[in-house]
Amino acid sequence: MRDGVVEISPGRYRESYGRYYEQFTVGDVYEHRPGRTITETDNSWFSLLTMNQHPLHFDVEFAAKTEFGKPLIVSPLTVAIMTGQSVSDVSQKAVANLGWTDIRMLAPLFAGDTLYSESEVLEKRKSKKRPTQGIVTIKTIGKNQHGDVICDFKRTMLIWKQGHGPSES
Repeated sequence: MRDGVVEISPGRYRESYGRYYEQFTVGDVYEHRPGRTITETDNSWFSLLTMNQHPLHFDVEFAAKTEFGKPLIVSPLTVAIMTGQSVSDVSQKAVANLGWTDIRMLAPLFAGDTLYSESEVLEKRKSKKRPTQGIVTIKTIGKNQHGDVICDFKRTMLIWKQGHGPSES
């Protein structure tokens, strides 16, 4: 593999994303791009899809009477987008997500804001039960277009080791 491309036969190439367990180094930080500008429609659809009926997310008149003055982006949408932004870097070669912890909503996010994310590798260890896989924990931070930290969380994933998994075929 070179520069995200694998030669699968002479003159034929396949894109390859993500990292194998061996390619993670504790302390490394991966900036996830592109950013994502959140729209009112994104927020409304996600609120409806998840049956979140809090008026702070879709009732402009209600939200105007709060300290925020306008509707907030629903928090699980923020976490979902940040997770999605990180997939091509950190979990494209995951077997499974093992969990999210320490989710913190640190500042409001509004329609029209652009969300950028980055992840730091906190720890990694070989799986005791699965010799072809390892466990990696990252901390993902989401910032708006002004650089304000909006949200952060830790995520732990089971990742294939090089030479194993469905990406190898």
